[in-house]
Amino acid sequence: MGYWGAGNDAANLELAREADRLGYSVAWVAEAYGSDAPSVLAWVAAQTTQIDIGSAILQIPARRPTMAAMTAATLDTLSGGRFRLGLGVSGPQVSEGWYGVKFDKPLGRTREYVDIVRTALRRERVDYQGKHFVQPLPDGPGKALKLTVHPVREHIPIYLASIGPKNLELTGEIADGWLAIFYSPEHGRESLEVIAKGREKAGKTLEGFDVVPTSPLVVDDDWRRAADTVRPYAALYVGGMGSREQNFYNNLACRMGYEAEATECQDRYLAKDYAGAAAAVPLGFLDSTSLLGPKERIADKMRELAESGVTTLTVSPILQDLERSKAALRVAVDALELAGVGS
Repeated sequence: MGYWGAGNDAANLELAREADRLGYSVAWVAEAYGSDAPSVLAWVAAQTTQIDIGSAILQIPARRPTMAAMTAATLDTLSGGRFRLGLGVSGPQVSEGWYGVKFDKPLGRTREYVDIVRTALRRERVDYQGKHFVQPLPDGPGKALKLTVHPVREHIPIYLASIGPKNLELTGEIADGWLAIFYSPEHGRESLEVIAKGREKAGKTLEGFDVVPTSPLVVDDDWRRAADTVRPYAALYVGGMGSREQNFYNNLACRMGYEAEATECQDRYLAKDYAGAAAAVPLGFLDSTSLLGPKERIADKMRELAESGVTTLTVSPILQDLERSKAALRVAVDALELAGVGS
């Protein structure tokens, strides 16, 4: 679902209800520096019956790990056991500019954060002496406490949003699933090989690990015209997210073989030539990372995604019109049945 508070709240909720009716597995809610995910997730959970609710993502610099555990336990209880906890470090601009938290040592901070969250959700006393998190504080009145809320499930699944190789390996080692963006079947296999190394460190395989890319969805008889609808979205990330020196999405596009185009997109976006930045996004990048065209073509891409290792496919209708977005959700269901890879 899109961000709340942008004039499309009713449409987002209606999409969640439609997805619930159609049998979708999970509705994900994001946060940046506007609406917070937990409030929206509670609102959606109250007005759906079977679809899971997931944070994609709760930003690590926004909350202490024990607060994240409290939120996860509360949402799992309120939803009747339907919550999935997605976490991510965000980026330097948001972490330091909005939360006032230094964007430093993201791998170490994430590892300790997840460790504390899991400890709290197991309802063990949190007594943690790490490099980045120390609880209770030493030489003070604080004492080790344990969570008083009982989640519905003994294990709430934790997902990490990660892009770079080191983060991917960490995701495989400590998480239950991976929230991917701009995932293509061709290059996704390379990422899963890195994740598998992390799983091996933890004595595990990819069996049972949830691979969850978000794919922009545009239903249209002309897939190239559909791709043009996705251009502004892709340009925002590849060109405008982060700084010239540190843009994770731009780096990803470069690793996928689009270095020249990614550089041009960023140059134009930072110069406020947004139309030019959108035009610079290569068609191949859009096609490989999105679901574009009629039902049959979307079904073909779903097969490719499943064969590459995807286990849960998140679709994001890139349309402002509610009825067309709902129709796209229905087409995706039909395409999944046609592809023969659903469950």
